[in-house]
Amino acid sequence: MIHLLQAVAQPQPGFMQQYSMLIMIGLMVLVLWLFMWRPESKRRKQMQAFRESLKKGSKIITAGGIYGTVKEVKDNTLLIEVDSDVTLRINKDMVVADPSDLPQAQQK
Repeated sequence: MIHLLQAVAQPQPGFMQQYSMLIMIGLMVLVLWLFMWRPESKRRKQMQAFRESLKKGSKIITAGGIYGTVKEVKDNTLLIEVDSDVTLRINKDMVVADPSDLPQAQQK
């Protein structure tokens, strides 16, 4: 009986002590979202919009570093001209940049 009274008489842990681990996990997820997932999703949306806006005559750079000019646009592929009379058919997902986005020092 005395043990039962002692257990009831002990103070209960406060709100912060009970839920501190959950609050810390929630803060870590928030930081991950702010600094990693959100910027990556924004960059992915910008890249998709860039690829959708490609049209005949656009200058591009592929993931392999090939500079070219778009000659034909299809659903998933592009026909690019690399040099006079040299054309390549590539997947749209392999287009990574527009040469005008590069700093002037790298273009020379």
